Amino acid sequence: MTTKRCAGALALMAAVVLSLPFWRSMEMSAQSARPALNGPQFEVDPSWPKPLPERWVTGELGGVCVDGNDHIFVLSRANLYPGISEIAQAAPPVMEFDQTGNVVNSWGDRQVMAESLHGCSFDAQGNIWIAGNGDGFVQKYSRDGKLLLQIGVKGKVDSADGKVKSRFLNASPVAFYSPTLVAVDPENGEVFVSDGYGNKRVAVFDKTGKFLRQWGRQGTTAEAAAGVGGVFVDIVHCVVMGNDGLLYVCDRNGDRIQVFDKTGAFKRNIPTPLVFRAPYTGNGGAGSLALSRDAAQKYMYVGDFSDKLIRVFDRVSGKELSQFGRPGSHQLGGIASPHGIAVDSKGNLYVAESLDGRRVQRFKPMGGGT
Repeated sequence: MTTKRCAGALALMAAVVLSLPFWRSMEMSAQSARPALNGPQFEVDPSWPKPLPERWVTGELGGVCVDGNDHIFVLSRANLYPGISEIAQAAPPVMEFDQTGNVVNSWGDRQVMAESLHGCSFDAQGNIWIAGNGDGFVQKYSRDGKLLLQIGVKGKVDSADGKVKSRFLNASPVAFYSPTLVAVDPENGEVFVSDGYGNKRVAVFDKTGKFLRQWGRQGTTAEAAAGVGGVFVDIVHCVVMGNDGLLYVCDRNGDRIQVFDKTGAFKRNIPTPLVFRAPYTGNGGAGSLALSRDAAQKYMYVGDFSDKLIRVFDRVSGKELSQFGRPGSHQLGGIASPHGIAVDSKGNLYVAESLDGRRVQRFKPMGGGT
């Protein structure tokens, strides 16, 4: 028996030793798949944010946005890990942080707001717009939490029977299926909503909430690979309006940003091909985006939900310039689940994480560029 055990142990050791070159080659392949880029560089700010007050604990973070005062607003869902509520308290739906990282205000009624908060943005008047996937509506609030407008009815979605999990219709002028983000035209107040889970569209409303138009339909990976515009492989995960008046829309599972004018006319693609392709998570490389705050908006920052990276692109050329974040890491500066991204006037980036990340981090510019 001893001889057999020794022989088995030796065989196992030999197998491990023989397999080392394979695993090393796999690791090197993964590293080599990450392109060598020399664009803008960022580093995590370990001092931001400060510890939350009142024993607050966040659920998944649905989004992050920055107002005109460079205050950072973070959306926290109520889905705490099991057992946490016995020793801690769920953070409020909306938390406002100052530049030092302290919470200076918080608000939100979960009975009124969407259950699954999914993205926020500010309009030119300083109001905050909040979308909620799975709840069928978007809301406009003052920055201190007063509800000003709601488009859609909570719990009634654009489906065959008005309920989630039923066949989506992609057609309703009064209901969404699962809206993900809102962009508002500073010129006329038109409201652009990425109606992205189930439905595959951008829906447009006037400033009072009256439906105006829409574009988008279900697409295929083959169409996305061929660059066909106006079709979305699965999730229309964001919509952002640039200073150029164009709409930058996340076709998350199509691994691209699609660019449209305000009427919905397709202009171009900015590809966001996956960096690490094994294993493919199905989440896609275009999860969230923010545009730099300079007048020309030179840079486009993309949260890659599949590769767990923040990627920096030249907005005009679409060329990728740099990447940062230790993919999948829960350590400081790592990126586990980048769900929302925002930028302040100083060029700091804020990344909100969902799923198992559940935190917001600030990354400071270090210089660099091409």
